[in-house]
Order: sequence, then structure tokens, then C-alpha cells
Amino acid sequence: MFRTSIHRSILAAAAALLAGLAATPAHAAWPSDAPINITVGFAAGGTTDVMVRNLAPFIAKHLGDNASFVIQNRPGASGEIAINSVMRAKPDGYSLVVVNLPGYFFVPMYRKSSYTTKDLTLVARLVGDPTIMVTRKDSKLIDLRQVVSQLKTDPSSYSAGHNGLGTNGHLAMAQLENAASVKFNSIPFNGSAQQKAALTTSTLDIAFLAASEVPDPENEATPVRLLAQFTKDKVQRIASTPTTFEVGFPVEMTAERGIAAPNGVPAAIRARLEKAIEAALKDPEYVKTARNDAPFLSFLGGAEWAKAVEQAQKAYEPIARTLPKE
Repeated sequence: MFRTSIHRSILAAAAALLAGLAATPAHAAWPSDAPINITVGFAAGGTTDVMVRNLAPFIAKHLGDNASFVIQNRPGASGEIAINSVMRAKPDGYSLVVVNLPGYFFVPMYRKSSYTTKDLTLVARLVGDPTIMVTRKDSKLIDLRQVVSQLKTDPSSYSAGHNGLGTNGHLAMAQLENAASVKFNSIPFNGSAQQKAALTTSTLDIAFLAASEVPDPENEATPVRLLAQFTKDKVQRIASTPTTFEVGFPVEMTAERGIAAPNGVPAAIRARLEKAIEAALKDPEYVKTARNDAPFLSFLGGAEWAKAVEQAQKAYEPIARTLPKE
């Protein structure tokens, strides 16, 4: 009798436990159970930051399952601080980082760094954006020829801004210095927003930016003047601006932005992210909001992009050898 009572009590407790488990919702799977963090290696308000904040809701839309994103900024060291923080994160699909090329692959070539390109897995390229040289609208500088001529007469007479070691602006400037045998007074910034602020307040003579970073460049109200585009073929959006090749300095430089993840993220998550990013970049509603980025949106899947990066590394090895080591 006593044993029967105990047996019945155990069965009742087990039944209650099972009922409780059945009533408790199952733990949601990726990407529903937490926000996905995207770390940006440049200051808030800059082109990379603004683009990612605009794009993230559309990636979430195409991921579905109530996906959401949180954007955080960790500027400095040409994006190395952001990369370093994410490459050590748990590879569960909840930690992503924006990588900016050429800096992402060039920094480890140029100096000792805390990462190599083998420490992250590329997910997708977002943008391919030509580099431009700009000055203030009220500057006496008219074109690249004048800049080079003045620098030959008075070396380092012009301060030139870029977004840090190994970025597109830094490498465009370095290649131009080599091609024209001149030297700028190089000033690194933590993002394009800071560069443009310094330019418009007359504390900087020249800025090396991406073409998307100058809204409506042909408009008279735009506070900057374009001096050159670092392309072989003209970008029609800025067709009145001569290319470096036209001026006699065959220097080409494109800024790329994309998403990367810690190594070890499951292939299924990477594939789903890649597919959602591609759909987001083609979403008509996003393209409407992309404004300056729209002409330069350029999706490339992670595997294909990784091959392109490997080729670029080889191409830039001679340039890395010519630059002073830090």
C-alpha cells in the first residue's frame, strides 16, 4: 500500500513535469532568439556606418523569423579594433563585422597586426566604390595637375586626409605619391565624417574619399570640389571629373565593403545570410534609401569574394614593400 502510494506520487510528479515542459515554448533557433550584432570599425555617421544601418533592416526582412540587428561602432586602427573583437566571438551567427577593403587585407601586409585574413570568413561583398580626391569648394585647387605641380615646388605643402593605414584613401595617396614623385602631409582620421568636417572647416586641404561619400557632386551647392577619380574608366555619376589615367598617373583604387563572420559559423547560417544580403541589396525599397551607395552596390558571395581578396593581396605586395614599415 505504501509502495503503491509512492509509485502513484512519482507518476503524478512526472506527469506534471511533462505537462509543464509541453507548455513551455521551445527555445527559438537562429536568428530569432537574439539580435545579430554587426560591428563597424569606423565612427558613427561615416559612410560605412550609415550604409550598414540603412541596410540592416532589409537583411532582417529577407532573413525572416523576426530577425533583428544591433549596430555598434569600434573605430580605430583602420578597422583592426572591430575585426579583433569579432574574430574571437562565438561562431554562432550573432556576431558579424563590416570589413573595408583594401584595409582588411592590406594592414597585415604593411605592419604587424592582431589578425590575418585567415581569421575571419567572408560572407558577402556589398559595395565597390571608386576613390576620389576632393577639396573645399572655395579652394584655389582646380585639378590634380595643379596639386602635383605645387607639391613638386613645395613638398608636403598640402595636408591630405584618409581613413587610416591601408584604407582606400591611404593607398590611393601612396600610389599617387609613387607615380608622381611627390609627398603629401598625410593625416589619418577615424572615418569619412571626420575627414569631411576637417575639410569644410579649412583644417584639411585635400581628402581621399569614396565616390559615394560626396552627395550630388555636380550640384553647385555641394561644399566640395572633385579633383580626380582613381579609375581607368570614368564613373558616369562624376563624368566631368577627370580620371587619374587621363591626367597621366595610372593609379586605380576602389573601396569595397562587406560582411564577415568568425571562423566556424555553420555553413547553413552563412548561406542564409548570404542569400538575405543579396536579396536586401536588390530590394527596390532599399535601393530607394541607398541614395549615394545605389550606383555602387555590388554583391559578391563569400567564396567568390575570398578568391578576389587573395588575388588582390598578391597584386598589392609590391606596393607594401615600397611603403615605410610601422
